[in-house]
Amino acid sequence: MASHSESIIREPLITGKDITYARITNEVLFPVENKPNKAWWIGFITAFLGAMLWVVAISLTFWYGLGEWGLNKTVGWAWDITGFVWWVGIGHAGTLISAVLLLFRQNWRNSINRSAEAMTIFAVVCAATYIVAHMGRPWLAYFCLPLPNQYVLWVNWNSALMMDVFAISTYFSVSLVFWYTGLLPDIASIRDRAPRGLRRRIYSVLSFGWTGSVKTWQRFETVSLILAGISTPLVLSVHTIVSFDFATSLEPGWHTTIFPPYFVAGAIFSGFAMVQTLLLITRKVLGLENYITMFHIESMNKIIILTGSIVGVAYITEFFIAWYSGVEYEQYAFINRATGPYWWAYWSMMSCNVISPQLFWFKKLRRSIPFSWFLSVVVNIGMWFERFVIIVTSLHRDYVPSSWAMFYPTWVDLGVFIGSIGVFFTLFLLFIRVLPSVAMAEVKLLVKTASEQAKKKLIDSGTLDKEHVEEYLESLKKYDSVDLADYEIQK
Repeated sequence: MASHSESIIREPLITGKDITYARITNEVLFPVENKPNKAWWIGFITAFLGAMLWVVAISLTFWYGLGEWGLNKTVGWAWDITGFVWWVGIGHAGTLISAVLLLFRQNWRNSINRSAEAMTIFAVVCAATYIVAHMGRPWLAYFCLPLPNQYVLWVNWNSALMMDVFAISTYFSVSLVFWYTGLLPDIASIRDRAPRGLRRRIYSVLSFGWTGSVKTWQRFETVSLILAGISTPLVLSVHTIVSFDFATSLEPGWHTTIFPPYFVAGAIFSGFAMVQTLLLITRKVLGLENYITMFHIESMNKIIILTGSIVGVAYITEFFIAWYSGVEYEQYAFINRATGPYWWAYWSMMSCNVISPQLFWFKKLRRSIPFSWFLSVVVNIGMWFERFVIIVTSLHRDYVPSSWAMFYPTWVDLGVFIGSIGVFFTLFLLFIRVLPSVAMAEVKLLVKTASEQAKKKLIDSGTLDKEHVEEYLESLKKYDSVDLADYEIQK
């Protein structure tokens, strides 16, 4: 653990008075060790009902086939691939927060990485259900696996859809191992606090014999860095491969080389928006305001501004390339997006993804919790529309006008999509019920250097520059978990 003092100018990553290791453990494990409150039950029952809708819709799809969806001969991909790409994109923020920010030694990740990693895993699970469902013959899904040659298989290894299977399975496997490795010391804490009985035995098995010795911590940190190094390329590769589903085709509107970086930026954009959606509610319901602070919220909002601006530039670049190419089919595909029958979807996408994030340039809005939550939902709605626009508007009017058709979703399409959201939130709510939503071991590393109380001790020592102290106190005004009455502000 670092023994040096952090600069007073830096904003605290932990707020509150009398923060001790024991208090962090007690507050983070309170929802795990006690009965869930009313808010959790309301959320869980709502999410579970959505999950049941998903079971019904998927069961009908498996029993009767893809005819239950609104697909037709022209629009062979619609809400299925839209939902798949949307969920894969949402999962990207977890890997970025847990792996990339770890390698760059960004300590503000310590409070939010656990929930973001869990979100990644649950989002990939939802995406995987779309892969299996849209196969048409889900009982043959094992054909996509690298089986021995004695199986009579005719797998098209050149297909980008096969790349999807390997990209998603790799992403899920590495993310799961990374997430679970980080959980080990916290699971051991639950084990040691649990009374003798079944609960203790379960957590004892899950902790893999964690002892907390110096050697154990050394190996833990080494493995974490190795997994972060393995995970970092996945931030770029997974959504790049997903973009190949479209970019490797000759379909107007898809046949473009900008898709890989465009998809990656969009994935991080939507992923951070979903992290905001989850954590802003979690911090309030579970009383974690001291650990998930306004600094974390504002930092994620800044990333949303950046990635939203990149996505906006990509939208403009697409139109420019279509015009510059001189290919009339490509030009019509983009004109049709903005002015055709699905114009409402295109302009919803532009409003949600390009215009609305720019509101975060205003400090007051960027630091408003209700507005941040509202805009995070708006961004994810916009990112769903983006995938819908890319897929459906490119397919419904192709080279031959006689084959043009409109896509209209059925209630089964709606059920699968809304149900997948229910599955996602059911898994997340179960996660915060049985496992700590904040990485206790990593947050404790910040108590002596980056916490409000550590900085207050420096101020009380009277050895700091007065201007620096005033700058620090000014930065505390945005925190909803800091009582400025505790400070004696000397003019």
